[in-house]
Amino acid sequence: QSILCRLDNEELHSERQLLKEGLLQQVCLPERNSSLDQEDPGHPEIKEEPEELYTSQEGEHLILKEETDTFMVTSTCEESEPNSDQLLSHNCPEPESRDEEESKYSVKCDTCGKTFQCKSNLTKHLRTHTGEKPHSCSICGKGFSQMANLKTHMRIHTGEKPHSCNTCGKRFSHMITLKTHVQNHTGDKPHSCSTCGKRFSRMIHLKTHMRIHTGERPHSCSTCGKRFSQKSTLETHIRIHTGEKPHSCAICGKRFSQMANLKRHMGIHTAHTGDKPNHCNN
Repeated sequence: QSILCRLDNEELHSERQLLKEGLLQQVCLPERNSSLDQEDPGHPEIKEEPEELYTSQEGEHLILKEETDTFMVTSTCEESEPNSDQLLSHNCPEPESRDEEESKYSVKCDTCGKTFQCKSNLTKHLRTHTGEKPHSCSICGKGFSQMANLKTHMRIHTGEKPHSCNTCGKRFSHMITLKTHVQNHTGDKPHSCSTCGKRFSRMIHLKTHMRIHTGERPHSCSTCGKRFSQKSTLETHIRIHTGEKPHSCAICGKRFSQMANLKRHMGIHTAHTGDKPNHCNN
C-alpha cells in the first residue's frame, strides 16, 4: 500500500510540474458565486456573470490550473527520469562512507541555491532555469522537460482515465483532477481569505476572489477599454459589442447573451402557474 501511495504522490507532483510547463490550463469547476466578481455590468440590461468553472467534455481535455508550490515526497533515487522537479529532493542510495554521508546534500544549483541528493536530479532541475524541453509529444509537438510529464500529457490524446472516484465512480485521467473532484463530496475548503474569511477548495479560486478586495482588473476590453477581474466576465461583456446571444429559450426561442438573463426570462413562462408555461411577449 505504501508503494501505491508513493506512486499516487509521484503522479500528482508530475502533474503539478506540468502546470509550470504550461500544459495544465484553467478549466471550469463548479465553485463560483455571484460574490466573486462585483463589477459594474457596463450595460443597463446586462449583469456580468461570474466565471463558471467547468471541464471540457466532463473535464479531461483541460486540467485546472493549480498553484505551483514546491511539493516534496520521499522516494528512492533512480537513474531513470523522476516524475517531476518537485520529486527531486528524495532519498538517494545509502552512502558507502562517512564522507559521502556528510556530502549527501552537497549537490547545489548555482542559479537558485537549491540543494539535491542526486546529481541526476540537479540536472533535471536545471531545466527549469534553462527552459530545455527535450521530450516532445509525437502528436501535437508540445515539449516537456521530463519524460514523466510527457507520459501524463499523452492521456489528453489517448483518452485514458486510470483514476476513479470511490464515491461516485467518475473517472479522470489525472490524479490532481480526481483530488479536486473528491472535494465536491467532502466539502473540504482548506484555503481561506485573510480579509473576509471566505473559504475555497482551491488556491486559484482564492487568488481570483482576492481581486474583490484588491480591486485588480487585469482583463480589458479592446473595444471600449472597460476592465474586468475575470477573463470570463470580459468574454461575456464583449457580447454587448458583437451582439452574440448563445442562450435561447426552449419555449419561445428568444435569445440571450447570458445564462442568467435566460433563467430570469424563464420566470415569464412559469410565473403564477407552476410548471405550466405562459406565452411571452417579445
